Amino acid sequence: MSEATLKRQKHRLSSSERQLEILDNHEAVEIPAFQQKMEKIDLFPLRPKGIEIFQVNVGKMCNQTCKHCHVDAGPDRQEIMSKETMQQCLDALSQIDAATVDLTGGAPEMNPNFRWFVEEISKLGKGIIVRCNLTIILSNPKYHDLPEFFKKHRVNVVSSLPYFNARRTDAQRGDGVFEKSIKALKMLNAIGYGMPDSDLKLDLVYNPSGAFLPGDQIELEKQFKRKLQRGFEVKFNNLLTITNLPVSRFLDYLIQSENYEDYMNELVNAFNPVAAKGVMCRNTLSIGWDGHLYDCDFNQMLELKVAGDSKHISEFNELTLSKRNIKTSQHCYGCTAGAGSSCGGATT
Repeated sequence: MSEATLKRQKHRLSSSERQLEILDNHEAVEIPAFQQKMEKIDLFPLRPKGIEIFQVNVGKMCNQTCKHCHVDAGPDRQEIMSKETMQQCLDALSQIDAATVDLTGGAPEMNPNFRWFVEEISKLGKGIIVRCNLTIILSNPKYHDLPEFFKKHRVNVVSSLPYFNARRTDAQRGDGVFEKSIKALKMLNAIGYGMPDSDLKLDLVYNPSGAFLPGDQIELEKQFKRKLQRGFEVKFNNLLTITNLPVSRFLDYLIQSENYEDYMNELVNAFNPVAAKGVMCRNTLSIGWDGHLYDCDFNQMLELKVAGDSKHISEFNELTLSKRNIKTSQHCYGCTAGAGSSCGGATT
């Protein structure tokens, strides 16, 4: 898409403080505070269970400007993680047992040190997830060999595909995105990704195009597999359903479409205590492009740094972080609604 990011527009919602003002004013939309819901099920304060997933946002630059993006990523964003900060991440990773490093952005591949970082993480023996938007592979010749690079380092490729047709996908992610995504998926399939007899894992991410919760993950996966196989001979491993959280561009959409109050009430009414126990912030540490630490990717975009003294990767202290209380706000209802939502899909 050619639209400018909220930051480029100097939009009021480019401010995390303004977003939090809206979210925290729960009385205006007549819903309880998230803390109250969690207290009723003895889950407040929310505490971490350990660092299983080390999620790193290596930059907000992206070749797309998707309507729902909670990162407000786009071609005009200049925030890029430095090699020095990447090395600090590697130093921290060498100290902990986290099995998985989840690389995200923006388009993480646009960071000039992305490949070096993947190689160094691989040397540590960690599993690697790259959140690839697919079109980046075709956007420039320097990215055409990404599938082979991913294969070499046994990267688990996770890619958003809002729907199995062009109309709905392009409406959310930009004109021509669906066609390019299918071409990129075929390139990945051709070298073994997503194929039944291969250990190269290719997962797709589905998040709704409007102000509603995602459908059943298992049923949607069956539907996506059938439609993509029949229509395009594309295969993949798993479909991950993610609830849109009221942050950044999706919050702007909710307000502009006058759906904010109804959507927040829908999230509250769908609150699931089982999902609340399994929220991703309990086993994930999120690292921002500048090295600051957050409880999750959404807190990162709202600039809610972790509680305690270890707030930057340069002062990483696993013991200190293990004793912190996780920061929450009204957006957290998105992760506890229905079947639950995380970067790994439904949680229940």
